[in-house]
This record gives sequence, structure tokens and C-alpha cells, in this order.
Amino acid sequence: MQPSLQLKISQHLALTPQLQQSIKLLQLSTVEMQEEIERYLLENPMLERDDEAGGDNFSAAQQFDSPRRDDSERASADDGERESREEREPDVPATPAEVDDDRWLADAGTFSGGGRDDDSDSDSDAQDIHGGSVSLRDHLGWQLGLTKLSDRDRALVRFLIEALDDDGYLSASLAELLATLPPEDEVELEELDIALRYLQNFDPTGIGARNPRECLLLQLAARPADSVRKLALTIVDKHLEVLAARDFVRLRRLIGCDEQALKAAHSLITSLNPRPGADFVQTEAPYITPDVMVKKLKNKWTAYINPDAYPRLRVNRLYAEILAQQRRGNGTLSGQLQEARWLIKNVQQRFDTILRVTQAIVERQRQFFEHGEVAMRPLVLREIAEALNLHESTISRVTSQKYMATPRGLFELKYFFGSHVATDTGGACSATAIRALIKQLISAENGKKPLSDSQLSEILGQQGIVVARRTVAKYRESLNIPPVNLRKTL
Repeated sequence: MQPSLQLKISQHLALTPQLQQSIKLLQLSTVEMQEEIERYLLENPMLERDDEAGGDNFSAAQQFDSPRRDDSERASADDGERESREEREPDVPATPAEVDDDRWLADAGTFSGGGRDDDSDSDSDAQDIHGGSVSLRDHLGWQLGLTKLSDRDRALVRFLIEALDDDGYLSASLAELLATLPPEDEVELEELDIALRYLQNFDPTGIGARNPRECLLLQLAARPADSVRKLALTIVDKHLEVLAARDFVRLRRLIGCDEQALKAAHSLITSLNPRPGADFVQTEAPYITPDVMVKKLKNKWTAYINPDAYPRLRVNRLYAEILAQQRRGNGTLSGQLQEARWLIKNVQQRFDTILRVTQAIVERQRQFFEHGEVAMRPLVLREIAEALNLHESTISRVTSQKYMATPRGLFELKYFFGSHVATDTGGACSATAIRALIKQLISAENGKKPLSDSQLSEILGQQGIVVARRTVAKYRESLNIPPVNLRKTL
């Protein structure tokens, strides 16, 4: 066999740095993209933010937004005054009233903090304000400082406060806590028990309980004595598991009362707070900036880029002019200039692609924007990819962690995609629409005779939607709706 030379032509995709950057920016969320841009701004002197209004290098956000804004103004004149008021008179949040700290402290000192009573709005508001400003341990420590206890008892109560979990429960037993104390302190179990009783008299009521039963009993004991409280104490102390299972027939037989008395006791128990310390947990609310916004303009649902989500970037003119005047190019600055241009172009391409995909989704889910979830149609990534001549992986990147602000709320773009279920007429119904129907049926059911999963499946079948019972159960669980036995009411 003799060696020979051959010429062969082939095609292959080369992932250039620019293409890699474009793919990376496309799959990032808005928050992650802003962080990535901040990194580029710190590392690349050729890149800067364009904060000048009306400059030569105006951002693509203005390009996307301006035509839509003109259409909005014309549509407002043709279609009515509602959108005109939205454009010209944006909602201004009312300035919250100033809080009188001295009066609040006085109210906090007299606040009993029992259960969640709908009639005590002022108490619940004070608790919410306090819960959002201080931690549970600080709140209990403040009350401990107002008590007249010996130094030893005060130290033991402080020790128990530190042992509480976020819900206000004492998860460890007193014997286990006693074993953690130094032997030289010579603390007796009875002393810890006395310190716990001191703690359980603090606000909020129910704090320091060792289980839900004790927590509810502490709150009931703080209520005025009457026949309803007496019956509620019996139920919580002896039949809490039966009440949790909502077996009201058996519960009435066990305690020997009529339906009206049981309903009153049940209402009192459900007004209690089984997690007294949860109101003091400081959680950060997740804030989402939508990438696109959808409005109805001239009887057509239209998407446009949210200007607040679009970063305004440009090349630093001073450095670019200095580089252009140099006879010999600076390799580092030239590379940074090219990188800055790539980033500006890729950011614009990212939002252009998001806008195209969003508009395609809006056109296919028009009935959702008109009538809600029950009108959601089945949609898959392939359908949008074929319509826009893009790859499915690109559509997947675009719809992941990208959000759309609509008159019906804020939705992730992936929300509009879902599987389908066949109907008797030969059509298809989306899983989102089926979940919405299940939610409507359950919300309208009779609390004394709630609908089972089999009954829900039969009702959907009567409407032409063929869904198995286990599928209904899966959709119901995804909606965080309890099973039929836990939805039963008196």
C-alpha cells in the first residue's frame, strides 16, 4: 500500500470566544447577567455604562421600547382611557405612616400574643412590625430584662432561649439540655423545669413548647375560661390526632358534643398559632426583574423589552481615541476594545432573541392572556424553534430564568410550555389548563363532601378531558392541595 495525499472539504462548528460569550450570556438570568457585566466593567477599561440620555450610542433598550411606546400612545387614543391613565399616571405608593417608637414599645409590653385572631388587627400588626425588626431571641431577651428573677434563674432562662429553634420550640428535652451544662454549676432538673415555666409565660404565647400539643395548650390556657375553651382543651389534649385527620364524626362520638359546639371549638383551635416563633424569622423576599413586558395594544398582545433590565453599555471614547492615535497598536488595549464591542453586541443579541421568543409565545398563548390558565394551550420547545428557525437548545436557554410581566402576573417563560392530554374530540388540552380546572373544581366543592380524585377524573371526563385518577392526584399534589380527607370541614 503506497502513501498518498488527499484533499478533503468538510464543515464543522468552531466555538469562537465571541460565540462562547453569546451562549453564556443567553443562558444567564437577569441578575447573573448584571453581575457578569459588573465584572467586565471592573476588568475592561474600554467598557463603560452609557448613562447619557440622547447620546449617539443610545442603547438597544430604547430601540426596542420607543416604537412600542408610540404604539401604546396611539392605541390609548383609539381604544379607551384605561391604558392612557396607566401611561400618564403611574401608581405612586402611599408613604407609610411614621411609627411612634414609644407608643409601640408600650403596646408591645401589653401585647398578649395569643393565637391569630382575625379580630385583633392592631395586635397582629404590632407583632409583624416587631417580628420584622428584631429576632426572636432579642425579643425574649428584652422581656427577660424586665422580669424580677435571681441571677441564677435569669441565666437558666437565657440558656433555654438560646436552645429554641426558629419556630419557638424547645426541640431538645430538659434532660438532654441538663447534660450539656457544666457539672460544677450543680443545676438540678427541677430548676430547668422552673426556668421553662418562666419562659412559657413570655410573649408570644406558646413559646418554649416541646411539641405542637403543648404549644396549643399554652395558648388556650391564656384565653378567657368558657365552655368553648374547655372543649378545645379536651380536643387538643386527648384527640389532636383525630382532629388532624378531620374525622369529625369520630371526634363527636369521642367527646360527646353536638355539631355546633364542635364547630366553635374547631374554629378556636384553628385560630391559634402552631409556630409562635416563625413571625420573627427574617427572610429576604426574592426580587425578580422581568426581562420582557406584555401589554395589549390595538387589540393585539405585544411584548417589548423591559428598559430596567437592559444594561446601557458603550465603548469608552477617550481610551478608544487614544488607541486610534497610536502609530503602534497596544495589543492589550486592542484586545480589550474588541472584547468590549463583542459584549455590547452580544447583550443586544441576547435581548433580541428573548424578545423574538417571547413574542412567538404570546402569539400562541393569546387565549391565556384573554381568559387565564384554563385557556392555556399545549406548547413545546420544538414548535417555537421551528417558527423562529432556531435550535431547541437555544429556546431552552432563552426560557430558563427569564421572566415576563403581564397583566395576569409575573411568569417564567418556561411556564407557557407543557405537556398535553388528549380530549374526546381529538384535540389536546395542556397540563396547565387541567390543573387550573382542578383548582376551580376544588375551590367550588362542598366542604362537607369534598371531591375525591376519582370524582374529579369523572367530572373532567364529562368535559371531554380524559385524565386518569393518578394523574389527577399528581396535578393536585403539584398545586399543594391536600387529599380529600384533609379538605373535609364541619
